[in-house]
Amino acid sequence: MRAICLYLHIHQPVRYRQYSIFDVSNNSNYYNDDYNGRQSNERIFRKVTEKSYRPMLKLLEDKMKENPGFKVSLSLTGTWLDQAEKWAPELIATIKRMTDCGQAEIVGETYYHSLAYYYNLDEFNDQVKMHSEKIQQVFGAKPKVFRNTELAYNDSLAKWAEDAGYKGILAEGWDKVLGWRSPNYVYRPAGCNDIKLLLKNYRLSDDIAFRFSNRAWSEWPLTVSKYKDWINMDCLHGNLINLFMDFETFGEHQWQDTGIFDFMSCFISEWLNEYENKFVTVSEACDLSDPVGEISMPETVTWADTERDLSAWLSNSMQKSAMSDLYGMRDEILATHNQDLIRDWRYLTTSDHPYSMCTKYWNDGDVHAYFSAYASPYESFMYYMNVLRDLDYRLNNLKHL
Repeated sequence: MRAICLYLHIHQPVRYRQYSIFDVSNNSNYYNDDYNGRQSNERIFRKVTEKSYRPMLKLLEDKMKENPGFKVSLSLTGTWLDQAEKWAPELIATIKRMTDCGQAEIVGETYYHSLAYYYNLDEFNDQVKMHSEKIQQVFGAKPKVFRNTELAYNDSLAKWAEDAGYKGILAEGWDKVLGWRSPNYVYRPAGCNDIKLLLKNYRLSDDIAFRFSNRAWSEWPLTVSKYKDWINMDCLHGNLINLFMDFETFGEHQWQDTGIFDFMSCFISEWLNEYENKFVTVSEACDLSDPVGEISMPETVTWADTERDLSAWLSNSMQKSAMSDLYGMRDEILATHNQDLIRDWRYLTTSDHPYSMCTKYWNDGDVHAYFSAYASPYESFMYYMNVLRDLDYRLNNLKHL
């Protein structure tokens, strides 16, 4: 038996607009939902819906109808669900049909796609609970497997997840951690007894997610036959291939005219045509076998940038200052019990915001610039801090009521 665990992450941040110092104390509309705005949340969401969400969800559902053995795991952030409910509720309905037929599983995470675990454990726990409750409300199932934002993982998080009752947790299968070992097995996190650790096969995942349309790549074009051969070779080092990637790989990062949809459709069918091949959800992957060994990651590993650490979000002085000021407001913000204020504050915890303040260069810098809605990291920081100033103004006003 050879199994592929296909896990796709669906997320859109609620972006703050170009919020100037002159808006502070005068206009508390931080998040531009005006469809006419070039970088408005609605315009971006609708664009990605047409390019990626709708065609890829249709492809997945069609494959499920054709092949009862085809299964997929999805993580849906609360910020994505909030926007989908307003502007494309049919996407949620499609995912619910997929979960109802037992061929899709929803993975647990933080509601606001935050890095709260590294700043405030109470806030982290609150956001995980909010997400779990939302998934149960919409899809009727409680998440059994956990992934932290940006696949950020360390030993202490695994222990937290075990204590929280999760059967599995996802992480990057990074060479510096694995050494001679393969990501194609089920492992046990260090310091844990029951929870299973599933590791991303980053080479095979990134062949699709990042290299598929790169004509300078020595292996371009990537064909289904070639990709299957690579997987077959990798299965010599374990029979569980964890393909973890962003959902927007399909149609947004790799455009339709690259052939990405045809490739994926053909690959799913051809993989299942072989007798012993199967697709499994993350829960089923955890149940495939007992752990073959223990993996320790005392330092945080993520799936981002060449360093695979938190430097994309938490390295420079702007990022550190913004996050310190943000989380420093938490207790007073929550004490107001003002739901509008709390929601606005929590939208600012989304990891995309400090990511847009990153000042890395070379290849990583190009990726950061691609995903940013702002002209520069410094502009992003300026608007963000102006929003925090207005939040503080609203907070002080509530204190004096």
